[in-house]
Amino acid sequence: MGQQEKVATSLAGAVSEGIGASLATVDAELARRYPGDPGTRQPVHTVYVPGNAFAADTVRTWGDAALAALDEHAPDAAGLARVLGLSDDMAEPVYTRVRAKLEREPIEDLRVDFEDGYAGTDEDADAARAARLISQAYANGTAAPYMGIRMKCMEAAVRDRGIRTLDIFLTGLMEAGGLPDGLVLTLPKVTYAEQVSAMVRLVAEFEKARGLESGRIGFEIQIETSQSILGPDGTATVARMIDAAEGRATGLHYGTFDYSACLGVSAAHQASDHPAADHAKAVMQVAAAGTGVRVCDGSTNVLPVGPTEKVHDAWRLHYGLTRRALARAYYQGWDMHPGHLPTRYAAVFAFYREGFEQAAARLSAYATHAGGDVMDEPATAKALSSYLLRGIDCGALDTAEVARLTGLTRADLDGFAAPRRGELTATAE
Repeated sequence: MGQQEKVATSLAGAVSEGIGASLATVDAELARRYPGDPGTRQPVHTVYVPGNAFAADTVRTWGDAALAALDEHAPDAAGLARVLGLSDDMAEPVYTRVRAKLEREPIEDLRVDFEDGYAGTDEDADAARAARLISQAYANGTAAPYMGIRMKCMEAAVRDRGIRTLDIFLTGLMEAGGLPDGLVLTLPKVTYAEQVSAMVRLVAEFEKARGLESGRIGFEIQIETSQSILGPDGTATVARMIDAAEGRATGLHYGTFDYSACLGVSAAHQASDHPAADHAKAVMQVAAAGTGVRVCDGSTNVLPVGPTEKVHDAWRLHYGLTRRALARAYYQGWDMHPGHLPTRYAAVFAFYREGFEQAAARLSAYATHAGGDVMDEPATAKALSSYLLRGIDCGALDTAEVARLTGLTRADLDGFAAPRRGELTATAE
């Protein structure tokens, strides 16, 4: 091995050391505020079920109802392909995977709702029952991967009720054996960063009271008002909310109808593809980028019920909205009815399967320095591997087929998807 050639420099080592010292505070801030994606699975949707209606068999009931809708309105791959415009080569694999998903894991994320959707008369009892049923579901293997509640907001009129419901629910989980790994909490109608700070204090006090590790409990922030996007001083309020969460924020959920109504959008035009919705979600997306907080799209209120023609119309709408969201990097959305599950999964599976071979080829070429007709950089490798991982996690892709086309293991994909800070600015060798 030859001796390394010496090269000439002009600056003393003290210059680099001085610059490093001057940027130490910035380095620490970058690490604290922008840790990057947590690298955990993100569900493709969140299902909301009223607290008074939630039952031990809710997950299975939704899956069975979705399968029944397929049997009635699209009993085979060709039928669903005609409704949704799937290509011939996508029809069978998408349909087969949709049915398998509805049989195996119909709901990825379930929120027992104690806010807008709640119509019970004994919230204490319903909150305690939700805790008991969720604990049992995780214990017996029937739980969705993620489950939790949406409490009432921090506004004065309902604040005490929301705090009490959360206390009852979390206490019930602890009494039944502890907080499950898939626990998710949603704080709705957040308008001021101070409300987020109040939620931080609330869960921190619970952790202290129950001897839990500090930071164990995180929560989602629901964006449903104009003030959560733009503050009175013209600043992006949602960024302040993420900061106020002190690392506990796990997601930003867009509330389609409350937000639209807040802006005065008429009921007939309230939808997740309205320009007002696009603006709000773009602000959310930029504010959340790099923080580890994930953005979730809203829902459609057009339900696939009634005669087949009407169901097909609703399916096409939901499928189109879901595909539109995926293209805009909103990888999660709300589903409000079992009939939405077939098109949620059809849209997600088609999205990942249509781009699978190209993404696999590009990542393989990058990993092996093989070159090709696209010169990808580390940031693109991160996006490609994240795309494949999301496809695997939801069931659109199989680990074996990804490995076959990329030559990479799951650990390899994880490594490309979560590079250390600063590596994305490096040039691929």
